[in-house]
Amino acid sequence: MAKINFFYGKSFLTLDVPDSRLQGVLISRAHDFKVGGTETEIVRNSLENPIASERLSVLAKGKKNIVLLASDHTRPVPSKIIFPLMAEEIKRGNPDAQISILVSTGCHRETSKAELESKFGGEVCAAYPIIVHDCDKSPVATLGRLPSGGDLIINKAAAEADLLIAEGFIEPHFFAGFSGGRKSLFPGVTNKVSVMANHCSAFIDNPCSRTGVLEGNPIHRDMVFAAGAAKLAFIVNVVIGSGKRIINCFAGHYDKAHLAGAAFVKELSGVKARPADIVITTNGGYPLDQNLYQAVKGMTAAEAACKKGGVIIMAARCEDGHGGEVFYETFKNEKNLSRMMKKIMDTTMRDTIPDQWQSQILARILLEHTVIMVTEADRKMVEDLHMRFAPTLEDALKMADAVLGHDKGNITAIPDGIGVTVLRDERFA
Repeated sequence: MAKINFFYGKSFLTLDVPDSRLQGVLISRAHDFKVGGTETEIVRNSLENPIASERLSVLAKGKKNIVLLASDHTRPVPSKIIFPLMAEEIKRGNPDAQISILVSTGCHRETSKAELESKFGGEVCAAYPIIVHDCDKSPVATLGRLPSGGDLIINKAAAEADLLIAEGFIEPHFFAGFSGGRKSLFPGVTNKVSVMANHCSAFIDNPCSRTGVLEGNPIHRDMVFAAGAAKLAFIVNVVIGSGKRIINCFAGHYDKAHLAGAAFVKELSGVKARPADIVITTNGGYPLDQNLYQAVKGMTAAEAACKKGGVIIMAARCEDGHGGEVFYETFKNEKNLSRMMKKIMDTTMRDTIPDQWQSQILARILLEHTVIMVTEADRKMVEDLHMRFAPTLEDALKMADAVLGHDKGNITAIPDGIGVTVLRDERFA
């Protein structure tokens, strides 16, 4: 009997899986990666040895208005470590530099004051101006057209910066290939109009718009273009391992440093699919499992490892509920998934609606698999999203067996669905 821990909120859920049924446990090697220094030392060393760029202290010379793009409350970026070191490096080259923080919320809800203080610390929040981006209401500037044809509209504070920089982290991303780098800018601080065009149904449907894939990815292409057009000058992106601790850092050019970091992450996160009748996964625990909307990300790891007609068990705490009103209403108001998908695919780039991409991906999964949620979210809410509710992993496994019609189906476990790149399609292996 294998005892497997699955990330859930700020703790774990444990399930005993019979050895006879266990097909495999897919885990990123980042969790066991041995580091050669403290988190502070890792970030400082990266700042002192940037990739394809001068040091941040040099770039900061003579700049009056320096804007830092920072991740929001949905990302486990250790800003308490990263930001002070970036500020220290900036002040080394420009003691009089005025630094402000622009929180890259994308289309997420506003980051609260308490969440900001938890993320940066009270001293930083008191000492530096912090702007929380609003994709609907923030003042904007238009910087032309994206390769896709959509308009590039970004937060005015970012557009008017003398020096635009970003912090963040790199992990597998379910349609942008990898998080980090250019994503701090786009969709981080872009207007909703730009996000809708980039996240259109045709791009989400593109086979290159998948976890771990950058080459040929139309969503990534727009994002890289946007970062260049906005003159994103420097990034500091960390890679996180066990206990959400920094195991590596990539600083420097917004694209070249990010590509180096993505290659490192793919080397650690890449796991061969072990196709199974039942796949049990998570959204990596807090903060990414705060809502059902975000939980779709972890489901895509299970999707790549689940046999057609199989069952996905998703464990995500989801204390914030659904996380996307339009996302929720789309499923609540449409009982026919095939009809829903056709409507989404028939929607043009300029008519994309909020959350459509998440609805499209969840519908894609549900058309092939039964999804059972183990969650704190309301049962009716889960069922409105065309999924089944289970109070425990044990109950979910019994339900999965009932769906299959027997209790002999093999099981693949993915304890951290966000942290792995499941390599099923050999083109992307």
